[in-house]
Amino acid sequence: MNKVNDILNVLIIDDEEGMCMGASRALSSTTVFIDDLKIMVGFSSKAVHSYAEYKKDIMDKKYDLILLDYKLPDGSGLDILQEVNEHSKETLVIMMTAYATFETAVQATKLGAYDFLAKPFTPEELRNSVRKAATRFVLAKRAKSFEEEKRKIRFEFISVLSHELKSPINAIDGYLKLLKEGSITAESENYQMVIERSLIRLEGMRKLIFDLLDMTRIESGQKTRHIKSINLIAILNMLIEQNRYEAQQNGITINLFSKEELSMDADQSEIEIILNNLINNAIKYNKPSGTVDITVIDKQNQVEIQVKDSGIGLSRDEQDKLFNDFVRIKNPETIHIQGSGLGLSTIKKITALYEGSINVTSQKGIGSTFQVTLKKYLNDTICPKIVT
Repeated sequence: MNKVNDILNVLIIDDEEGMCMGASRALSSTTVFIDDLKIMVGFSSKAVHSYAEYKKDIMDKKYDLILLDYKLPDGSGLDILQEVNEHSKETLVIMMTAYATFETAVQATKLGAYDFLAKPFTPEELRNSVRKAATRFVLAKRAKSFEEEKRKIRFEFISVLSHELKSPINAIDGYLKLLKEGSITAESENYQMVIERSLIRLEGMRKLIFDLLDMTRIESGQKTRHIKSINLIAILNMLIEQNRYEAQQNGITINLFSKEELSMDADQSEIEIILNNLINNAIKYNKPSGTVDITVIDKQNQVEIQVKDSGIGLSRDEQDKLFNDFVRIKNPETIHIQGSGLGLSTIKKITALYEGSINVTSQKGIGSTFQVTLKKYLNDTICPKIVT
């Protein structure tokens, strides 16, 4: 028997004791599998026999589904239906009545009834109606939860982005005001320093915006992918040359260990994002006169790329957080290093497109090794090729 993941609370409102007992027995042995969510739902039921009992009980408990008789000894089920619909848009009501007419069904539907059962009905008819209602209820509830989570993520995203942009904007604003007021002139000792720091801050903002665009295009599926056979080693050599000047400024040596050519199916821009981020990080977080060793391993159906640095390294706690959005490791050794906090999380998203992964092994003060594994050949079921 499959495990029940969720229990829905059902209230049965009917003045017939036998009807309530029969419905409770039917529900106790009923489950519904929500295929879209891969969960099994069961039911817990309680019965009341009048409008007065319903009013008393509903004060203490909220119900997911209500099986509601049309005629009650002290009122109409339609009054309860209207109250439920006004106070709880989530609760679904299935009307039950021996007075099944077209007019009654229309009236109940207008007041918000989800379904309509004409008495007498079989246990299986009841189960079928309840299963449909349960599926609708669970999916609607989960959709609402997802929407709330999206709003929360969007708010956090904007808050973090605002924070990351506020600091460089304030710094540049301060420098420009000093220049405007004449506190610093072209002849001043600090003039070049102010210009250089402003440019560094601008470059940091530019990288944040580009990383953000890369991430959102990939996550939204709006990025046009041009899959073709590429030479991974040629791309690596190009990116090493692009980063060589920054490496030389800090006395860092970049070594590449690979065969001369290695072909794979890929979107070149995606591979460049992965490799450029890894090489750039290995330089930024390295030590003066350090090394960056890049090793490419050609496997049968995969390519493994290792980027090893002799840098500041990471603690176990820092490694656990590393691949989340906007995560920047902040400590005395990284306080002056610019970054968006999106590079590694974007790499993780791209590697998933190649049925791959990214991992890190690191020791504080000794260095880090980032290992990326990518599927070498993409078939049409994974990513349809786009002719360029």
